[in-house]
This record gives sequence, structure tokens and C-alpha cells, in this order.
Amino acid sequence: MQIAVLGTGLMGSPMVRRLAAAGYELHVWNRNAARAQPLANCATIHAEPMKAVQAADVVICMLLDGVATREVLLGLDVLNAMQPGSTLIDMGSVDPATDIALAEAAKDRNVAFLDAPVSGGVVGAEAGTLSIFVGGDVDTVSRVAPVLSKLGRPTHVGPVGAGQGVKLANQVIVAGTIAAVAEGLRLAEGAGCDPAIARQALAGGFADSRILELHGARMVAGEFTPGGRSAAQLKDLDNAMDLAQSVSLDLPALRQVQTAFRDLVEHHDGAELDHSAYYEWLLMR
Repeated sequence: MQIAVLGTGLMGSPMVRRLAAAGYELHVWNRNAARAQPLANCATIHAEPMKAVQAADVVICMLLDGVATREVLLGLDVLNAMQPGSTLIDMGSVDPATDIALAEAAKDRNVAFLDAPVSGGVVGAEAGTLSIFVGGDVDTVSRVAPVLSKLGRPTHVGPVGAGQGVKLANQVIVAGTIAAVAEGLRLAEGAGCDPAIARQALAGGFADSRILELHGARMVAGEFTPGGRSAAQLKDLDNAMDLAQSVSLDLPALRQVQTAFRDLVEHHDGAELDHSAYYEWLLMR
């Protein structure tokens, strides 16, 4: 089976390596060609996305956002270059409406479509332990399950668009928990406790979580090289708020965290910092 991957950034690159190690023939494209070059030992690199997808049975998109995904698939005519009968999987984090529209465009070209965004960050992509939220019809999900299983744990959550909805739920929970961990550790520090010791003390209790374990470690170490960029976190929170408003749902905690990340990104040079940099943001205002 031949697989094309469009987008070889922080998440796309380790996903390519895992698929190549599983024996698939990989074709890749990235807008910044230099970022794709390290994959030359396990994939064929293409200068144009249309060339990357022409012979592919499965095309995986791992692009920045909905605007970039539409631009590449429709604006650069990639969808038209795909083989009839092939499958397009959007594994990037975009608004649900984008994938619903892309699914209709794919159907007109006899291309199957799934939305399958992921959670687990770079660590999960490297280890093949991503949580994968899959939206689409059952037959298509079953057909590509062996591919997705090389990347993590796929769960079929509903029709096209549902995968992105669950990913947005994930991002609301992640951002809110990052905020809670950061504020809790700062509060402990204010009471005279070393934040690193406070984190250790909280482990195993009701406040324990993967966020406390992984992002809490980043916070107390002051290490904010991105595994998940704050700009991407804000993009997802904006999409989540749009979805909530479209179904007349008021989410006050989401609104507060969205405002905080917007300030970090837009007013404190936090766009390219890991989203755990919320911890630093608390001292910036």
C-alpha cells in the first residue's frame, strides 16, 4: 500500500517514520521543503503535493488549520489528483465544518473521506500511542484501521465532523487542565512550597493527571520548547467556541481559558511556546 502524507511538521514527521517502519511505501510533501528532507531515508519527497498523492491508496493530511487544509486540497487541486477509490484522511485539527465540506467534495470525486484528528502530542506520535478520533462511515473506517493502528488507538466516534468535535472537546479539557495545574502550582509556590515538590506531592491523589505529570514537569523546569504550540492551542479553542456558539451552548470556563491563551499568544510572544507556558503567563500580566 502506498501512503501520502501532506504536512511533515512536529506531528507529521514521526507519523511518517512509524508508517515507513511498518512497511508502507511513503510519499511526503511539506510547504517548507527543508522540513521534509530528514525523511529522505524512509520516504519519497515531492516538491508538489499533487505529485505526492497521484499513486497513493491513502492520503493523510496533517496541516496547520482549516484554511491551509482547504487551500492545499482544493486550491492546489490535490483532491483532483487523487486516484478514484482512494481514501483521504484529515488528521489535522480543523473546524468540523471544513471536514464536512471536504467530505462532500471528495465524494464527488469518488474518494472516501475520514476526519481523524489526534491527541498525544509529539511523544504519542513517536511512540505510536496517539488517541485517534475517527469520523466517517463504518466501511471506510474498517478499511483503513490497520493504517491508523500503526499510529495509535483509533476510535470511531460518529459521522464525518464528529472526530473534529471530539478533538475540540479534548482541547477544551487539556487547556482547562493546563490552566488548573499551572495556577495550582503557582498557588503552592505562593504558600512557600517548591513547585517541583508540590507536583510530586500531588501525584497519585485526585489532582493527578497526565497534564500534571508531563506539562507540570515542563512548568517546574521552565522548559517550553513546543510539543504543542500555544498558537495551535488557541486555534483549537477558537474553533471550540465557534462550535459551542453554533449550538447555543455557553461554556464560561472555555471563555476564560481562551482569553488567557489569546493574551499569551498575541501580547506576550507565546505563539511558538509550548502550551504549558500558561505557567509563565501567570507572571507576565
